[in-house]
Amino acid sequence: MTDKIALVTGANKGIGFEVARQLGELGITAVIGARDGQRGKEAGEQLGQPHVQLDVTDPDSVEAAARWIEAEYGRLDILVNNAGVTVPPPLGLPSATTTETLRRVYETNVYGVVTVTNAMLPLLRRAPAARIVNQSSELASMTQVMVQDSPLWPLNNMPYNSSKAALNMITVTYAKELWGTPIKVNACDPGYCITDINNGMGFITAAEGARIAVRLATLDADGPNAQFFKNEGPLPW
Repeated sequence: MTDKIALVTGANKGIGFEVARQLGELGITAVIGARDGQRGKEAGEQLGQPHVQLDVTDPDSVEAAARWIEAEYGRLDILVNNAGVTVPPPLGLPSATTTETLRRVYETNVYGVVTVTNAMLPLLRRAPAARIVNQSSELASMTQVMVQDSPLWPLNNMPYNSSKAALNMITVTYAKELWGTPIKVNACDPGYCITDINNGMGFITAAEGARIAVRLATLDADGPNAQFFKNEGPLPW
């Protein structure tokens, strides 16, 4: 059997790129999934990793990527659902949120994860002990966002926060369906990273933020399942 095979969505830049880079440093083949095929190709060349065009909002694109992975590798050991979008704070206030804005964010952050996971599950089931990691956010934790003296309190972005809360439940439901199999499914918060999604306003690097996803992607058999983590430890749902 060859080295482990991973797929990281939205991996041509930012946290996804760093997840792929760090997995590669562990000897794992990390397929760069990118909506823009040329950018994915460039990222893959930079990392010495394969790439595949994959738009999580396009089921045909996702199915084509699954067929390509099957043809190339025959299985998938790791899936990191990293692709995500948000909207600027003024548009994310509950009273300013339109159903169209909500739908656009959910298409990537929620529906896209389900589309990709379901397409890749047959390949993940072929691996000896696959891992699924969903990139969530501490802003998805209803416990954390209700602490009034927390820096999270003012970050009241309905489309983004609610989409990640939905993603957390998606994480748990997949874990329950796969309970009793060797597959583990967890969610993580990378922290407030310096990336394009926040116009470079984060506090930590994408490389630092990627560490928790890499850790969950490489759990051993005794590792946690159906849980939510940041680098510092577990988070409440």
